[in-house]
Amino acid sequence: MSAVMAERRRLINLAYRMLGSLADAEDAVQETYARWYAMSAEQQEAIESPGAWLTTVASRICLDLLGSARARRERYVGEWIPEPLPEPGEWASVQPGASAELADPADRVTLDESVSMAFLVVLESMTPAERVAFVLHDVFRYSFPEIAEITGRTPAACRQLASSARGRIRAAQPPAAPPARQAGLVRDFKQAWEAKDIEALVALLDPGATVVADGGGLVTAALHPIEGREQVARYLAEIAGRVTGGLTILERTVNGQPGLVAQQDGVTVTVFAFEVVGEKITHIWAVRNPDKLRPWTTG
Repeated sequence: MSAVMAERRRLINLAYRMLGSLADAEDAVQETYARWYAMSAEQQEAIESPGAWLTTVASRICLDLLGSARARRERYVGEWIPEPLPEPGEWASVQPGASAELADPADRVTLDESVSMAFLVVLESMTPAERVAFVLHDVFRYSFPEIAEITGRTPAACRQLASSARGRIRAAQPPAAPPARQAGLVRDFKQAWEAKDIEALVALLDPGATVVADGGGLVTAALHPIEGREQVARYLAEIAGRVTGGLTILERTVNGQPGLVAQQDGVTVTVFAFEVVGEKITHIWAVRNPDKLRPWTTG
């Protein structure tokens, strides 16, 4: 594999965190390579650091995509949730016919706290410039002069953007519970939900618990967040009551955190991500838009 193609994994990691969408990240990286290969051999050889060039181009493409995404999401049916990622070993093939080298680039997204659903949701609240500056500096450790070169702003402006973004993260993200505790609560939640036990569900939820669903207008899903633990518990029990045979709930890792996957006759129909703070579940994100579930199902 050439040194240029060896950058692909890092670029996919960068673009996914910037965009919150695997499909958009793949498109951004593909466009980055298209621009590289559109240059002559002489032009390519004149570039001192191809990796830096690719990062700059990919970041600028992401910045443009984030601007247009705002308009697209205003037209989106219901709530928009970032695209969930499974564990690397669980990726289904999403690019039949792609070469082994390029197939399933998502299986090389590094799962850490910077791709947790709670983290990505906060990133969605940032301006495009804040998000790009923060991801480049705080997640990928680029210097502010390097980020200034990429974004066309001054280093001081980039520092301020990253600082503002950091403040949003601190304000919106209380310390998460340890992974083992998260897994235990998610398991208890699954059992209570399958039993349609409203009291048990309420006991597991924070008083201000929220469920946000994303169907994209393609499948049924709540169009607005469900808030309050009693309302959330009743909503979940009602869903469980409507389900007929063939549905299986599985414990899975979602964006590096304990989560659940609902499969109907072997096909993934919903991916649930959770935020656990202290001893309670505070947020549940239910992704039902089939376009966002490509890596989760082989059906």
